[in-house]
Amino acid sequence: MRYFDTLSACLLLQEVVRKKVQETVLSICFKYLFEVKGQMARIAGVDLPRNKRAPIALTYIHGIGRTTAAKICKKVGIPDSKRVQDMTEEEVGRVREEIEKSGNYQVEGDLRRVEGLNVKRLIEINCFRGQRHRRGLPTRGQRTKTNARTRRGRKRVTVAGKKQAPGK
Repeated sequence: MRYFDTLSACLLLQEVVRKKVQETVLSICFKYLFEVKGQMARIAGVDLPRNKRAPIALTYIHGIGRTTAAKICKKVGIPDSKRVQDMTEEEVGRVREEIEKSGNYQVEGDLRRVEGLNVKRLIEINCFRGQRHRRGLPTRGQRTKTNARTRRGRKRVTVAGKKQAPGK
């Protein structure tokens, strides 16, 4: 009887120690992330990379390219040489407001939904581009006899079975 009590107490103690160690490691990680590194700039549901310049980091948002990112930075008054980690909360807020609230830019989820609906429309009306989308082939006139591996997938090599030698 005592053996089982001791064993269960040891297992319980082991579990408590394991949880404490995990909590300590997690708290150290969070402390490092938020105090040493600071918080990441999050715009339109995307965490921007901290060590890149602002116009380059904005291109990580789907729907914003280099030119648009440069225009946004110029409009909100952020120099091109400024890195995301050096931006203040107010500057990040101005960029966020320009992208999300102004309605001038269609980004991330909305843009992906519109693109998907456009492809569905092409497939529905059965035009040539829609047929190519349906078959998973390139839609803009590229050759498919060779190349086009991105759209067609891996090459499937058929291996012929071994031929048996004539029986003796």
